[in-house]
Amino acid sequence: MKKEYDFSKAEQGRFYRPIEELEIPIYLDKKVKSFFVKKASDKNISLERVINKILSKEMEILKQIG
Repeated sequence: MKKEYDFSKAEQGRFYRPIEELEIPIYLDKKVKSFFVKKASDKNISLERVINKILSKEMEILKQIG
């Protein structure tokens, strides 16, 4: 490690991203992922879209039951 670093040309906040914009990966079990990858492929849509549709429907069910 250097004894001293030059930060005179540094840009504050250059790599900052608000938490709302942060994409967090979600890891699925292999069995679950392969099932939904097949379904997405059969319907010619993305895995992300399939998972989002399923989770949206689950959210609606949970809202209805309180």
